[in-house]
Amino acid sequence: MPREDGTIPAMTTNKRATIVDSRRIGQMPPAHEGSLEAPTGILKDLRGRPLRDLRISVTDRCNFRCTYCMPKEIFGKDYNFLPHGSLLSFEEITRLSGLFLAHGVHKLRLTGGEPLLRKDIDKLIAMLTELRTTEGQPPEVTLTTNGSVLARKARALKAAGLARVTVSLDSMDDAVFRAMNDVDFPVADVLAAIDAARDAGFDRVKVNMVVKRGVNDQEILPMARHFRGSGITLRFIEFMDVGSTNHWRMQEVVPSKEVLARIQSEFPLVPLQATAPGETAERWGYAGADGQLDPKLGEVGFISSVTKAFCGSCNRIRLSTEGQLFTCLFSTSGWDLRGLMRGGATDAQLSQAIADIWHGRNDRYSELRASLPKKDDAPDGGKRIEMSYIGG
Repeated sequence: MPREDGTIPAMTTNKRATIVDSRRIGQMPPAHEGSLEAPTGILKDLRGRPLRDLRISVTDRCNFRCTYCMPKEIFGKDYNFLPHGSLLSFEEITRLSGLFLAHGVHKLRLTGGEPLLRKDIDKLIAMLTELRTTEGQPPEVTLTTNGSVLARKARALKAAGLARVTVSLDSMDDAVFRAMNDVDFPVADVLAAIDAARDAGFDRVKVNMVVKRGVNDQEILPMARHFRGSGITLRFIEFMDVGSTNHWRMQEVVPSKEVLARIQSEFPLVPLQATAPGETAERWGYAGADGQLDPKLGEVGFISSVTKAFCGSCNRIRLSTEGQLFTCLFSTSGWDLRGLMRGGATDAQLSQAIADIWHGRNDRYSELRASLPKKDDAPDGGKRIEMSYIGG
């Protein structure tokens, strides 16, 4: 079980240096030639993709050690997380977020690590909701959590203006879930946290399940049965090759089409339209006895980054907890906005740096995955930034 301070007992390790070195590699943004350009609210990359979604990692710490994200043999008790002074302050996060909104961002998602381990996170949420998009509306501020401390913070989060919460839960079977989070945290406490969030007024709770063959794929139908008709949207995520420590193998990926088939073997589903451009999840709704969509039964989603890449519509950018900007979840390095900001850059200079970085973006890792060199054969050894560092 996690200790009260969020730390957990774990194995010692000598493998930290490579990860820390790779996570802290940050280039200064490209030098801009000519006069600074005022943001227009429409920023497109080399493939014509607009910038709409900023994902902000507020901490690199987590009290779980999920094997597909922060395996205990790497992130053990001797792992040195970032010191507080290296983290972006709430004021710095808010300043940068305002600049991103001026470039067309509408949604701010807080991630980690486990974002609820960041002290006074509700104060940051309140600061972010005071910002405005180019249309004069507050941004949609959302948060992804493992649910471990959500129950006691849900009301404060709602009062601060958090629009929506997504909870990670990989199994309804307690033994399977405890093994996957690797800190013996029980399913019942996560389910209680979901109930607490709904009691606090969150009416659009989502649950994310990472599916790994031979580990928890037998839990697909139990999860669907539990959340069907509950008002909670369950989303199935293919096990992804993010970072360099989760021992990813294609054989362990359960394709979304297989997950869909398993659910349809018991519950009929009908396809639904995306709710917004660039949405990562393919939506399906439960059908009633007449074969037509029954809204009361709810829906499920499928995030298929491995087998059905959605790079062509990706409109997301990621800001790490220490101010590195990453244009892809599978990046090997980022751009050092913190260095610019703490070096005295003006808002106009920071805004221009953001524009130049996005204008030069051509990422499409998932589309190219099959043709890329195997990790051991890649020039950099295949080392990518860890998901716990830049968020999911």
